Amino acid sequence: MTSHVPRIVLDSNVCLDMLAFKDPLTASLLAALRERRIEAVTDTACREEWQRVLTYPKLALADELRADCLRDYDELLRLHEHDGGVPARALPRCADPDDQKFLELALAANARWLLSRDHALLVLGRRTARDGLFEVLTPRAWAALQALHAAAPEG
Repeated sequence: MTSHVPRIVLDSNVCLDMLAFKDPLTASLLAALRERRIEAVTDTACREEWQRVLTYPKLALADELRADCLRDYDELLRLHEHDGGVPARALPRCADPDDQKFLELALAANARWLLSRDHALLVLGRRTARDGLFEVLTPRAWAALQALHAAAPEG
């Protein structure tokens, strides 16, 4: 029997927390990625945003840290090719047009989760879950869900 590794999409702020700021709330996520218990996916548009975010003056990231973040991103996230055309299923419209690409990637990649701290994405989570698409969760909520599943008896 082949085991299916669930796919996950991470928005840029989650990647910053995990890779640049080493936020403890993302430690279980990073461990799951490194242990290949989940598969994080990205696409060209999301990766380009990641590259831009790392250069934001307000972040003031050192050159070495930026290079490490780019390398870690490319090692941990798999590039998912999709045409970016009209989705096969209807997606809700994100109030922030810059975040719509994360919803589109989650749908195109058949992701189970989209992790974000962005309110504009999180408010759509109930609808995407109800429609059987994917869950939109904060890293904290995702970690709590994983802890519950790990503690649940098998069978």
